Amino acid sequence: MATYQCASCGMSVNATCGACDAPLVNDVLTKDDGSTVQVSRCPNDHGKIKSPMCCGDDMACAL
Repeated sequence: MATYQCASCGMSVNATCGACDAPLVNDVLTKDDGSTVQVSRCPNDHGKIKSPMCCGDDMACAL
């Protein structure tokens, strides 16, 4: 299961897709202006969400 952990405080979360229960995978979207956004996406193409945040930063995926 994908676990996202805060580098600052150590808090962690597990994230799975509500449609198929598959662990979400870490991914990056590139916006039209060239900037990037960290997201968590379903490996079975059920969608994506903004990656979890803690302490003001994106939580890193520790696969």
